[in-house]
Amino acid sequence: MTGRNAPAPGPSRATLSRRRGSIRAVLGPTNTGKTFLAVERMLGHASGMIGFPLRLLARENYDRIVDRAGRASVALITGEEKIIPPNPRFLVCTVEAMPMDRDVDFLAIDEIQLCADPERGHIFTDRLLHARGRHETMFLGSDSMTEMIRLLVPDAEIEGRERLSTLSWAGEKKLSRLKRRSAVVAFSVDQVYELAEALRQTRGGTAVVLGALSPRTRNAQVEMYQAGEVDYLVATDAIGMGLNMDVDHVAFAQLRKFDGARRRMLTAPEIGQIAGRAGRHMNDGTFGVTNNMKPPDPEILRRVEEHDYPPVKQIYWRNRALDFATPKRLYASLNEYSGRDELVRARDADDQLVLAALMREASVEQRTGSRDRVQLLWDVCQVPDFRKTMPEHHATLVASLFTHLVDRDGRLPTDWVAGHIERLDRTDGDIDTLTARLAHIRTWTYITHRADWLDGAADWQMRTRQIEDSLSDALHQRLTDRFVDRRAAVIGRSRGAEGAEMLSAVNAKGQVIVEGHVVGHMEGLRFLPHEAADRREAKALMAAAHRALTSDAPRRVQAVEQSEDQAFGMTPEGRITWQGREIARVERGDSLLSPRCVLLSHSLSESVLAERVRLRAQSFLDRYLRRRLPALYTPAVSAADLDSPARGLLFQLREGLGAMARREARDNLKAMGDDARAALTKAGLRLGRDWIYLSGILDVKAVRARAILWAAASGRPVPEIPNTTAPSLPADRVPEQVWPLLGYAPLGPIALRLDRWEQLAAHLRNREKGARFEPDAEFCARLGLAADDPALPGVLRALGFKQEATGDSPNAAFVPVSRNRGAKRKGHKKQQSAKPSPARPNPDSPFAVLQDLVVGKKSAQGR
Repeated sequence: MTGRNAPAPGPSRATLSRRRGSIRAVLGPTNTGKTFLAVERMLGHASGMIGFPLRLLARENYDRIVDRAGRASVALITGEEKIIPPNPRFLVCTVEAMPMDRDVDFLAIDEIQLCADPERGHIFTDRLLHARGRHETMFLGSDSMTEMIRLLVPDAEIEGRERLSTLSWAGEKKLSRLKRRSAVVAFSVDQVYELAEALRQTRGGTAVVLGALSPRTRNAQVEMYQAGEVDYLVATDAIGMGLNMDVDHVAFAQLRKFDGARRRMLTAPEIGQIAGRAGRHMNDGTFGVTNNMKPPDPEILRRVEEHDYPPVKQIYWRNRALDFATPKRLYASLNEYSGRDELVRARDADDQLVLAALMREASVEQRTGSRDRVQLLWDVCQVPDFRKTMPEHHATLVASLFTHLVDRDGRLPTDWVAGHIERLDRTDGDIDTLTARLAHIRTWTYITHRADWLDGAADWQMRTRQIEDSLSDALHQRLTDRFVDRRAAVIGRSRGAEGAEMLSAVNAKGQVIVEGHVVGHMEGLRFLPHEAADRREAKALMAAAHRALTSDAPRRVQAVEQSEDQAFGMTPEGRITWQGREIARVERGDSLLSPRCVLLSHSLSESVLAERVRLRAQSFLDRYLRRRLPALYTPAVSAADLDSPARGLLFQLREGLGAMARREARDNLKAMGDDARAALTKAGLRLGRDWIYLSGILDVKAVRARAILWAAASGRPVPEIPNTTAPSLPADRVPEQVWPLLGYAPLGPIALRLDRWEQLAAHLRNREKGARFEPDAEFCARLGLAADDPALPGVLRALGFKQEATGDSPNAAFVPVSRNRGAKRKGHKKQQSAKPSPARPNPDSPFAVLQDLVVGKKSAQGR
C-alpha cells in the first residue's frame, strides 16, 4: 500500500525477534501441564517473572510458589493487588501489570494465544515481541500460535505438548439429566442466573463463576464446588483460562457471545479452550450442549476432539512508541499501523476511548500543557473500569482524578478519596447491588496502588482490601443462599449412587436426619417434611424418612404410653396434645358423657401401634373429664340413698350436663321425699326458682369441658369460652337451646350464667312493681356488662322493660312494658274504670317469674 493510507513503518523482523537467552514456546491443548512446567523452570533460576491472563490465576500460582520459595522471595503484582517484599527473586503478575523494566533471568507468558483477542490482544502481542528473560524466555499457549511465533520470533524453539487425557463429544442432554461434576457455560449474567436457579430446583444447587465476580468470590464458589458441596458449576467463559477444577463434563447452554463489538458464534479454538476444562491430568473429559441448544457444526466438533485448530494468521497490535507532546498527538500515535500484515491494529481499547472522551473536555485540555501532563493523562486513562460502564461515564471519574492530580501537585485529596471509598463499605443489598459495589471498590483498589498519587497509600490499600473482602464474602453468601440447597444436593448425590441407601434417623429433638441433613421434623406423631427441591427429591426424602420413622415408631409409642397425664393437654378446640403437639381429637361416642378419642394424621404405619397411642389418649380423655366434671361422673351421693324421683332427677341432670329448667323436673320434685331432697342439696344440687344445676359446673374449666362434650356429640365446632368465668357470653355463639348444657340461659343478646340468672331474678322480684328502673353499677355487674354496653337495652327488653322516650341518652330510665290489651279504637272513648286482665305468659317460660314486676298478680291485688 502506498500514499496517505499506507501503514506506518513498523519494527523490522530483526527487531521483533531480538533475543536475550533461549526462547521456548510450549504449545498444545489444555490439560498438558504447561503452567506447572513454567513454574518449575522459573524456580531453577536465580530470578524470574511469569505473566498470567487473570488475577485469579496469578494469585493461585503466587500461593503455590510461596510454598516452594518462601514469602520473602515472591512478589505478586496485579492491577488491584501488590505484595512486594524488599528484594523478591520471583514476580507473579497479570500480563498487563508486568514491570517491563525489571531484568530477570527467566520470563514466561501464559495463554499467549490471547494475542488474537480483540480486546486484550495488543498487550499479549507486546509481550511476545518485547518481553525477554536474560537466560530463558517461555511462551505458553495453544498450538494454533505455532506459525505466528515462528514468523515473529524465528529463534524460538517450538515444543508441542499432548493432552494428558482425551476430550470427546457427548451430545445433547437436558439440564436436569447432566451428570455430576458438570460445568454449564453461558455468556450473559441473566442466562447464568437462570440456569443456576434451574439446577438448584432440580439438583440441589450450583456454584456460579462470572467475570464480574471478585477473585475472592470466585475462589469461594470454586472451593465450594471442589469440596463437593455442590456437583455443578454455571459459568461464563471465565472458566476457560486456567481454573483448575475437577470437571468431568462441560455443557454449552449458549454458543454465541458478544465480543465487545457484535454477537457471533464461538470459534472452534474458543469452544476447545472452554471444553478443555473437562478432564484433568489422566482423567478423560466430555463436552456437549444443553438447554435446547443445537450442536455445533460437525467439522467444529472434529477439530475440538482432535485439537486441530486453524493457525492464527493475524494478531492484534498497538504502537508502544507513544507521542506525549499533546493529547491529539498521543491519540494519533495510538492509531498508527504496524506496517506488517500479520499485526492488525487493535480496536480502540477502553483507555483509548476514555482518552477520546477527555479530549473533548475543556477543563482537561487546559491542564495538558506539557509532556508530563499528557503522560499523567494517559496514566489516568488506564485506570480500569471494572463496572463496565460506558466510556463517557467512566471518563467522569478519570477526569476528576486528573484534575485533582494536576491541581494538587500530583496528590489526590484525602477527603475526596475517603468519601468515594467509605460509601462502598456496605454489605446489604441483593446480588446485583453487591456486584456493582465490588466493581467500584476494585477500581479504587487499583487507584490506591498508585502510591505516587496518594498520601498513606498503604493504609488505603488495606482499607480497600478490607471492603473488597467483606463485599466478596457477602456476595458469596448471597449466591450460595440463592443457588444452593446443600441438603438437596447431598440427597441427590446419595440418591444417584447405585445401590446406595440413604442414612436416616430421628434424633432426640424429633428432627428427621437424612445423610446428615435435617429434612423434616416430628409434629407430635406426624412427620412434616421440609420443602424439597423437586418431586423426585421429595419421593427420596419420604422413602428415607419412612425407614427412620418405622425404626423409631416403637420407641415413640412407648414414650407416649409411659408419659404421665401432665405430658398431655386439651386445647380449647377439643384437641388432645402430647408434649405440646396435637395428636388426637374428641368425637361422638356411645353417649353424651362417653366421647371417643380419634388420632389425628400420623406417621405410624402399623395399626397396632396407632391403637396403642389411641388407647393412651382415651385414658387421658376419660380422666380429664372426670377431673373437670366430678359431679357428673362421680356424684357425692349414692343412688342407694335416694328415692326413685331423686334418681330420676339425677339422670335428667346428667343428660343435661348438670343443668336443667326447673319446669322440666316438676314431677320429680313434687314426688321427691324430704330426705332425698336434703341428700341432693348436701351433694351440691342447687334448686333455683327457674333452674336446677349442680355446683361446680359453672367453673370455667367445667364449662369448657361441657362445651367439648356437646361439640363432640353434635359434630359442631367447640364454642369459644373465655379463660375466665364470665357472667355472660354473646348469645350468638351457639344455638339458643344449647346454652343450658353449658350452664347459661339465653337472655336477649346475651346468655347469662345460671347462678347470675337466679340472683337477677331475685333482685327484680324485690323491686317495687311498675316502678321506673335505672340500671346501676351493681345491676350491670350482675350481668357482666358495662353501663354503656350496647347489649344492655336488649337485655332489659328481654326482661320486660322499655326505655323512656327521653332521647338517646344511655342513662335514660327504663319502665315496665304495659300488658294492657285495651286499644283505643276510632269513635270510642277509652274506658278508664275497667282494665282487662293481663295475659299471663307461658308458665313454662323462664320469664314467668318476672310477671309480678310488670302488672302484679290479681290475687295479690284482691287481698
